[in-house]
Amino acid sequence: MSDQTSTVSAEAPAKAVYLADYQRPAYTTEQTELHFDIRDGKTTVSSTLHVRRQDEAANAIELMGEELTLLSVAVDGRMLSSNEYELSARSLTIFGLQGQHQIQIVTEICPEENTALEGLYRSSSMYCTQCEAEGFRKITYYQDRPDVLAKFRTTIAADAQRYPNLLSNGNLVHEAHLPDGRREVTWEDPFPKPSYLFALVAGDLAVLEDAFTTMSGREVKLQIFSEAHNIGQCDYAMDVLKRSMRWDEERFGREYDLDIFMIVAVEDFNMGAMENKGLNVFNTSCVLASADTATDEAFQRVEAVVAHEYFHNWSGNRVTCRDWFQLSLKEGFTVFRDAEFSSDMNSRSVKRIEDVGFLRSIQFAEDAGPLAHPVRPSSYMEISNFYTTTIYEKGAEVVRMYHTLLGPDAFRQGTDLYFDRHDGTAATTDDFAQAMADAGHVDLTQFKRWYEQPGTPNVTVSESFADGTLTLHIEQSPADLPNQEQQKPFHMPLAMGFVGADGTSLVLNEADISSSGKVSLREAGETVLLEAKETQHEIRIKNLSAKPVVSFLREFSSPVKVSHQRSAAELAFLVEHDTDGFVRWDAMQTLWMDHFDTNVDATVDPVTTLGGLAKGALALETPEQQMLAATMLAVPNENYLFEQLRGFEVDALLDARDAAIANAAQTHAETWAALVAQHDTGQPYQADAAGMARRALGNTAFSYLAKNQTGAALEEMLQARYAKADNLTDRRMVLAIVCRHTGISEDFKAGLLEDFYQAWKDYALVIDLWFNLQAQSPLITIDGMRALEAHPDFDAKNPNRARSVYAAFGMLNNRKFHQLDGSGYEFLSEVIMRLDALNPQMASRLATPLTRMGRYDATRQRLMRKQLTLMSESATLSSDLYEIVIKSLA
Repeated sequence: MSDQTSTVSAEAPAKAVYLADYQRPAYTTEQTELHFDIRDGKTTVSSTLHVRRQDEAANAIELMGEELTLLSVAVDGRMLSSNEYELSARSLTIFGLQGQHQIQIVTEICPEENTALEGLYRSSSMYCTQCEAEGFRKITYYQDRPDVLAKFRTTIAADAQRYPNLLSNGNLVHEAHLPDGRREVTWEDPFPKPSYLFALVAGDLAVLEDAFTTMSGREVKLQIFSEAHNIGQCDYAMDVLKRSMRWDEERFGREYDLDIFMIVAVEDFNMGAMENKGLNVFNTSCVLASADTATDEAFQRVEAVVAHEYFHNWSGNRVTCRDWFQLSLKEGFTVFRDAEFSSDMNSRSVKRIEDVGFLRSIQFAEDAGPLAHPVRPSSYMEISNFYTTTIYEKGAEVVRMYHTLLGPDAFRQGTDLYFDRHDGTAATTDDFAQAMADAGHVDLTQFKRWYEQPGTPNVTVSESFADGTLTLHIEQSPADLPNQEQQKPFHMPLAMGFVGADGTSLVLNEADISSSGKVSLREAGETVLLEAKETQHEIRIKNLSAKPVVSFLREFSSPVKVSHQRSAAELAFLVEHDTDGFVRWDAMQTLWMDHFDTNVDATVDPVTTLGGLAKGALALETPEQQMLAATMLAVPNENYLFEQLRGFEVDALLDARDAAIANAAQTHAETWAALVAQHDTGQPYQADAAGMARRALGNTAFSYLAKNQTGAALEEMLQARYAKADNLTDRRMVLAIVCRHTGISEDFKAGLLEDFYQAWKDYALVIDLWFNLQAQSPLITIDGMRALEAHPDFDAKNPNRARSVYAAFGMLNNRKFHQLDGSGYEFLSEVIMRLDALNPQMASRLATPLTRMGRYDATRQRLMRKQLTLMSESATLSSDLYEIVIKSLA
């Protein structure tokens, strides 16, 4: 058959997909053989699919496919005529199939023109793939759904000189040089997998090699590939990989199963990384790290993402999800696993605080907005829009609650049971819950409401004390979401402690406690865990000589919003004395919220409490203590304030925050200077906990110290710190101050930015940071944003570079994005519409700030809605952006 069928466009209207409509596939593909013939301007893909009918009543198999040129289709070696199949914009349906068959399909694609970065595309001089969630259908016609698991055998042929590295999933089983100067390799993956885990890379890459010996004594080859100019920045990722492999064996009993594990760093990548079996493809921002090219935060991100993708080998690959509604089954579980890894590698308290800060700033906002959805959604239009903080971060909180309810030993038994039962299959969140219930011998029926009900629940706590008994009244209520059915009470673990006047946690026994709900003692009696299942609960702590201070929601044991009226003196007491790092931080945040909330008559200035923390930090010795102190010394960021407060005016709140920082800087100037001097040790850079804690505390103090300076004195101080810096973390702090401080001359600012650019212009991720700091500056204008767009190094087609400018502006530059003339909203909307034609996933993600209009004043809501309405009227809107816009306007 010739190519007279030509390319079929995929521009069909978006249709909702519903969980209730799920049906087991009528056919399954058991073996997949692929051949890629890669040539300039076109790639020919030949596939042989070994399919078997599972439903005796079925007579036709539907294979998904988009943006493909179909060259031929055959069944069992016989070419089909046009009346034996049907071709549409999104699928190829073949009729008359019974029993088992081999389907041979030849398609042609053009990776060079693939700007959406889904399927097979070209990035710089290499070819690579991104198939999750539905990218494989842009490679060939296939049962592109996660519940079809097949063994893959992949052959790649390409020019031998230009593409010496030809990689795919599994183990390398064949290699040959072809007569025309080309080379052919074959990879075979012995483990069945869905098509979204398929990967291919072809390029001329440098490689860093190492090896790992598993707990059973097998040696695994480890390889990290990148373009030659980046390979020197891969050592840290290799170290993380080996630590991750050992940790997963020790903590979860999971051993790696192939002979080789590969990572490829790609500069053009929509996501952070992808866990393709045996061949992980990474955004360079999540694998490259050196002292000069990555901040401490970037090192920690590399650590988390490398671990996350490796852990997916079991929680995602060996056991995958049945359908995309179950996405959190693999992502929430794996985010929990990588958070536990990071906690064990660094500071557990600080990691928990960082995660909660992100939840409250970003995920709670998503849960309260028009795009709110359950951890297991009931419907979607475009699955790429559901790679959300609700699926990932809130999903991880659900897994953490299993861990809290069952305890570490029973939780580990539950994960072992889950892996044993479902290895090699596609599972559901119900399967995971059942494994936990069976291992813990508990009824988790009500707990599963966390998967089904959207929004962030509210918990209200009130206290009374009389006759040696402290009584807590605890009430849970659902989130107030429009167009939602009445929600039922959640099963939530609420951990609490009680701190005595001497600053130590009371040690309780069962006789000291009575409750209307199930309670248990943890941490040797210092923590009480209430399993709240009803709307209201009452818990009594008896035999007390004096009223203790309540330390509520220790370790943030449930993802809820808490209303708990306590005096400022009690909050300050918790800041100083509580043993739970999260509660100490949370008490400090509450003091700040009361300070910024115009409806609260605050009796304690948090700047005073902050000063006590700062002075105490001078005596801290361990990295854990120093990192926690640095975290607690920061004034809450703008997005955190926006989500925690209600009825605020944007500029007034930002002014109040700036004033608080200035007040803290001036009031405690001597302490900040002492902290800077103490942590300016001159020690060479080390990417370890001690070094990161030292820099975090020193830079926090330096940022306050700089607030007290202006003009020549400030410029001299900044220039000296910049010249002395031997790492990007310290340089970034100086540049951030330069971009935001009003007491700096334009000449000094321009000179330092130019110096930084000239020094690091060959390092893409460093220049991403250079763009980012300018785009989030409250001093930049819209004309300044357009100047960044016009810079020779700006490329909107590169996701990292686009995010460095556009996402930084929309998410981090609240002064200019929320200008009352609407110019910030208009600028971002224009950008989104341009990008939608190139990369719909990127465009839909950039629209997020416009979807959160509900928390702002009426004028800003009207201006944001205006831009969303203009988008909705476009005849060329992608399905990705269409879903975001329509739901936001609804």
